[in-house]
Amino acid sequence: MRPEALALLAAACWAVSSLFSAGPAQRQGAFAFSRWRMLFASLILWALALMGGGWRSLDASAIGLLALSGVIGIFIGDTVLFACMNRLGPRRSGVLFATHALFSAVIAWFFLGEVIWGRALIGSGLLVGGVMLAIVWGRRSDEKHGWEQTRGPLLIGVGLGLAAALCQSVATLMLKPLMTTGVDAVAASAARMSVALLAHTLLLASGWQGARAKTPLTRKDAWLTFLSAAVAMALGMTLILAAMRLGQAGLVAVLSSVSPILILPLLWLVYRRRPAVGAWLGAVLAVLGTALILR
Repeated sequence: MRPEALALLAAACWAVSSLFSAGPAQRQGAFAFSRWRMLFASLILWALALMGGGWRSLDASAIGLLALSGVIGIFIGDTVLFACMNRLGPRRSGVLFATHALFSAVIAWFFLGEVIWGRALIGSGLLVGGVMLAIVWGRRSDEKHGWEQTRGPLLIGVGLGLAAALCQSVATLMLKPLMTTGVDAVAASAARMSVALLAHTLLLASGWQGARAKTPLTRKDAWLTFLSAAVAMALGMTLILAAMRLGQAGLVAVLSSVSPILILPLLWLVYRRRPAVGAWLGAVLAVLGTALILR
């Protein structure tokens, strides 16, 4: 499968999982929710890696790099993202996290020597612009859903979202050279997830109050967290690593940023109301940009 298609599938996974994640993340708290999600994802990924034998592709140097990537991208990045979502909701946190495409394009150019030119550059601009337009102008003026409320200072929420985007970019792009060596994507995801889970467990063991769950984990929240882990982390992150191995890192990051566009029809199902005109315009631009890149 083409790396561009893998990136789009990963974006779809993240869009779907955000609907599973919003409720449990608010009830459990960002740290507790992330910890449970990583536990479920680690179990799934290691079961797949052991069945497929992909763990044999990992050596000591690969594990060290994967560990660092896991701490930056999953332990810090994912936790900060859900802290942002708890403050701003999935729509506005989505537009902030979508900036990881811009961060990735700059980092890929500076450190990997990748440059996006021609039709791909125009398509990338349309796609990123469409994502921003769809989310910034994607709210109806009379929308009062709980996910649209701001909890706490707005500036802190914005800072958390941008920090999550930067962590995602750095943690993914640093693995580009490693993935081109033929490392198994499932085993690589399992290693990253396990290290992030270990970091979360140590944080909880330290006694810091912020790492504790706000409420006990209910059966419903456990199921939703498991679904989020399976779709976003076990499948989505593995698809991104596979795309990174086969394709240009900057373009993979740009295409994976369409998840906020893909979440619009899903939020429509939750809200039972049509997205605003700006959301439709942004979606059209994103589709045109994606078509130019894939062409």
